[in-house]
Amino acid sequence: MEAPDAKLSFETALGKLETIVESMESGEVPLAELLAKFEEGTKLLKICEARLKDAELKIEQLKKQKDGSVVFEKFDTDREA
Repeated sequence: MEAPDAKLSFETALGKLETIVESMESGEVPLAELLAKFEEGTKLLKICEARLKDAELKIEQLKKQKDGSVVFEKFDTDREA
């Protein structure tokens, strides 16, 4: 079963990650909370990396045809992150 965070968009995950980094950089976060935020940030970073990799693959699959038209080839995104 996939975690609910795995369905986040890149923008949402990045926004949450930026918020976590800002709070961690403030220096006012207790150690226990700091560790929890670090763990959550790591998960969000993996989500962002997966979304960027998927976007890169989609871009690579755009192929220009001889007549100048562009064709998009579908690919499977059901892979382990």
